[in-house]
Amino acid sequence: MSDEHRVKIQNSNILNALIEHVQGDREMSATQVSAGVALLRKVMPDLAATTISGDEESPLTLIHKIERVIVRPEDTNR
Repeated sequence: MSDEHRVKIQNSNILNALIEHVQGDREMSATQVSAGVALLRKVMPDLAATTISGDEESPLTLIHKIERVIVRPEDTNR
């Protein structure tokens, strides 16, 4: 088993323990919960802090306007 797989298994065990605690299936001390959250922060990206940006040579495309227009179909019997 590769180190990457071992790390993934360890991380999932931490997450499972925290989920079980929240659901009331596992008792954990405040220190254990804090340690589990701290470990997850080390291995999982904080999506709230993710910034998407471009550079001058390939700037991001911005959507300026999204428009929905409802039209009546023209009478085709003319």
